[in-house]
Amino acid sequence: MEYYNQTSTDFILLGLFPSSRIGLFLFILIVLIFLMALIGNQSMILLIILDPHLHTPMYFLLSQLSLIDINYISTIVPKMASGFLSGNKSISFIGCGVQSFFFLTLGGAEALLLTSMAYDPYVAICFPLHYPVCMSKRVCVLMITGSWIIGSINSCAHTTYALHIPYCRSRAINHFFCDVPAMLTLACMNTWVYECTVFVSTTLFLVFPFIVIACSYGRILLALYRMHSAEGRKKAYSICGTHLTVVTFYYAPFAYTYLRPRSLRSATEDKALAVFFTILTPMLNPIIYSLRNREVMGALRRVGQRIRSVKM
Repeated sequence: MEYYNQTSTDFILLGLFPSSRIGLFLFILIVLIFLMALIGNQSMILLIILDPHLHTPMYFLLSQLSLIDINYISTIVPKMASGFLSGNKSISFIGCGVQSFFFLTLGGAEALLLTSMAYDPYVAICFPLHYPVCMSKRVCVLMITGSWIIGSINSCAHTTYALHIPYCRSRAINHFFCDVPAMLTLACMNTWVYECTVFVSTTLFLVFPFIVIACSYGRILLALYRMHSAEGRKKAYSICGTHLTVVTFYYAPFAYTYLRPRSLRSATEDKALAVFFTILTPMLNPIIYSLRNREVMGALRRVGQRIRSVKM
């Protein structure tokens, strides 16, 4: 590990890839995943806009999830890729703060948005007569706006703290982006208070929402068990299964990373888990929602047929 004098205001992101053929292979793989995430999420947004059958609250929320995922992965990968290609892994003090702010804002907003997306099938299946009121356009906009605002407030608090503590050790962050807990390992003061706030934030943004989602799906499964329509039950199982898959892929590695005390964490393991919720999940979300959803596949066929008819 390199060491830099205390007068330097730049941080050094040690990155994810080793300087070897394996590192080059991993770099190419990450870039391909990044491109797939961009194409997949942009296609999902475009499909939802173009197909009137998808102009429903659930797909409106899904389009916002795709928008968050595009920005989420774009906050991390381009800087990491440019550092690997140029060999210049430095990032300015302010740049690190900006990256950290957007990472935390988008991460928090996605966690809350996934909770809102679980509310939609809960109301649709358990309280179908109240659905038009409980999931009106105004309610959906409030859910999305609230996710962004709460996520940005939490992010602002964490980023402000990180930018105002003294750093007196190496400026080399053993990570591939400006993750605040990784930054604080370089601090020359006791940060146990901040570690407690990380635990609280993780509990509020991940643990409680996951409990809420689990309880709502428990109610949904009970309602499905009593449902007489086999077709309706199959459709509901498909929607719930898809969402639970996405929630598990996102919440589990995120919570495991930030709920552990510093003494049980390792930089290598943290980076591996971070790859999962910052890079793989944004790529997997549109794939999961399209392959496991008949409505999305049907919309894809309809839009494809419309495009072919226009060409002819």
